[in-house]
Amino acid sequence: MRVLAALSGGVDSAVAAARAVDAGHDVTAVHLALSPSPASLRAGARGCCSVEDARDARRAADVLGVPFYVWDLAERFREDVVEDFAAEYAAGRTPNPCLRCNERIKFAAVLDRARALGFDAVCTGHYARLVDGPAGRELHRALDPGKDQSYVLGVLTPDQLAGALFPLGGTPKADVRREAAARGLGVADKPDSHDVCFIADGDTAGWLRGRLGAAPGDVVDEEGAVVGRHEGTHGFTVGQRRGLRLGVPAADGRPRYVLDISPVERRVVVGPAERLDVAALEGVRPRWCGPAPAGPLECRAQVRAHGAAVPATARAEGDRVLVRLHAPVRGVAPGQAVVLYDGTRVVGSATVDRTTPAAPPGRDRAAGRRDHAAPGERAPARDGAGARA
Repeated sequence: MRVLAALSGGVDSAVAAARAVDAGHDVTAVHLALSPSPASLRAGARGCCSVEDARDARRAADVLGVPFYVWDLAERFREDVVEDFAAEYAAGRTPNPCLRCNERIKFAAVLDRARALGFDAVCTGHYARLVDGPAGRELHRALDPGKDQSYVLGVLTPDQLAGALFPLGGTPKADVRREAAARGLGVADKPDSHDVCFIADGDTAGWLRGRLGAAPGDVVDEEGAVVGRHEGTHGFTVGQRRGLRLGVPAADGRPRYVLDISPVERRVVVGPAERLDVAALEGVRPRWCGPAPAGPLECRAQVRAHGAAVPATARAEGDRVLVRLHAPVRGVAPGQAVVLYDGTRVVGSATVDRTTPAAPPGRDRAAGRRDHAAPGERAPARDGAGARA
């Protein structure tokens, strides 16, 4: 099988490529240039496509004895990931850039080009497992729960899964590092990247301020009373407690958290922690790994890359997914992905559009923009704003 191995310059993709070679595949390595100015990234920065990363990727290809190329996808990445990230925050939603990159870059732009060049699959260092099931290729959790990345791959279509190769899904990360050292790959001890890859210094709030500018507004409680001011809604996240700079203390003396964000009205709503609990959600743009379920689906729902998957009942309704959580989940926000599991198998995913709070709302709630209709019922039309976590 002809395999295109995507080498990021890290340890995972290098070992994944090595295993593809060991399996007898005809492997060619490619490094994706996603930054318009890789030389501007400081040495050791946890950003994408630094010169150091490109050099490490080339060295890994040399050790493996496979051809090496660099594909410039900086403009596509800017449009589909970076601009999307900024636009989602500007609209008050919670984007996941890793998920978007997998969906639109690695398993769309790269896979499409690879297939056009005659490759059968794209190999990456993601921690997930692919299993050939009765209805086709299935995506399953990695055996190492601490490194499982099935959540950020949950948006892939069956066709994209058919063109993917994840050799590391059955191996703990510590073993991958030992294997890299044994193979003479120079990246065995290279740190993992945890931040948004295109924000090299990790200051997401500062990056957003620079992109979106200042838009001062009010911080209000659930009754609509002004309790503070802010310089831009993009500086807040649902569930945030620190840095609110509230001028009016809560009557009960309890801490207050960000409950909701309305960029159009330039308003941030704060309240007690229990108001962050969500009992149900409604998702749009569903992706099913096979036919959509004909009736209620008992499953587990996960709304964060490293969050717990909780028991839930999901129901497909046209271009929407209704999910009732059997236990409340705290701080779910529009824009997040909800990935549904049957055991270790991913059965589908969607983008959260609205939520139903588990706790009863405040007296008026006219101040907030959270929807309180149960999924499947029509809530008041959103103005493009939502909450983000």
